[in-house]
Amino acid sequence: RSVEDLEDGSQKFPPEMAHQIFGENENIFGYEDLAIDLYYTAGPLNIYLDINYGKKADDILKTLMKADDILSSLVDSLPNGICYLTNKAEFVKSLEEAEKFQPFGEVACVHFLDEGVERHFEIYYYNPKFVNFFSRLETFVLWFVDAASYIDLDDPQWNYFLCYEKFKNKKGELQYATVGYSTVYKYYAYPENIRPRISQMLVLPPFQKLGIGTNFIRKMYDHYVGLKNVIDITVEDPSDEFKKMRNYIDSKLCRDLKSFSESNLKKGFSKEMVKEARNELKINPKQSRIVYEILRLFYTNVHDESDYKNYRLSVKQRLNHHYYKQLRCIEKMEKLKIDTSRPLPTPEQRLEQLDEEYKQVEENYELIVDK
Repeated sequence: RSVEDLEDGSQKFPPEMAHQIFGENENIFGYEDLAIDLYYTAGPLNIYLDINYGKKADDILKTLMKADDILSSLVDSLPNGICYLTNKAEFVKSLEEAEKFQPFGEVACVHFLDEGVERHFEIYYYNPKFVNFFSRLETFVLWFVDAASYIDLDDPQWNYFLCYEKFKNKKGELQYATVGYSTVYKYYAYPENIRPRISQMLVLPPFQKLGIGTNFIRKMYDHYVGLKNVIDITVEDPSDEFKKMRNYIDSKLCRDLKSFSESNLKKGFSKEMVKEARNELKINPKQSRIVYEILRLFYTNVHDESDYKNYRLSVKQRLNHHYYKQLRCIEKMEKLKIDTSRPLPTPEQRLEQLDEEYKQVEENYELIVDK
């Protein structure tokens, strides 16, 4: 945010992974006392790369070994048209220009956080003029999202939600810092509908645990629930952390629906729940079932043997669905005298597996119920 931040080590945060740039073992060969620092201007995300080391294999006489080309590895990982500044003076100059940075898109949501110090966050919705900016923002995913890939910015089916923090700089002027983003792909659904799929969500480490991710999900819901051609909202390969946020939000929202009342929940999962969750909140059937189980646990007296047993049986019924489906398939193949090379676990083994699966599910649900 300022020139002083370049020397302030408290502003730095480490990547969670590096294998997508430096290989599966995350090794860089040929350097002693190596330090790599990537600096981003807080708003427009201009990038400065600073590489320092004590000794390099190339400098040692009589050796045929060459040190890895760090710069090439990093440059090759960037989207087309994006580059690193390697001159500190140029980067400092870009910091001055960063004060004029304005967020892209339209304000979609405002979120205040006040824990002794007021902080102001804003979420903006897609604007097609920010291709270079978004390409710089995407460079973070290789360090924080496993199996990440850049999206096709020319594809009009992508929607973007971006979060910024509005703050006052040392001159007392308002300035913006980029906080994170989420992308949604609008999949076609016959005959003229769409099924939005949340693809990526990344909140930068300095801004995590502030409710930003929760506000992203709520804003995306607000945006798509009001569109008549949206069937439901899905998520692409969600992380465990994302599942928790989504399950918490969906459960809170569904608590207000008639079909998810305590009395209806005790009767078991129903088509009415699927229909109402989809019509009112665009929640898909699979997620409706998860919400049902969370809310039923919320209303279950775990100290009442009968109430708790009925709940466990309800969850285990879902967990066993795939097992019984495979069992029927194998029985059909055996009747046709087709060899099945991958036998299922025995009933005794399956009971042990089921108990472990259930325990894990309940532990995850309890976190949401407590919250």
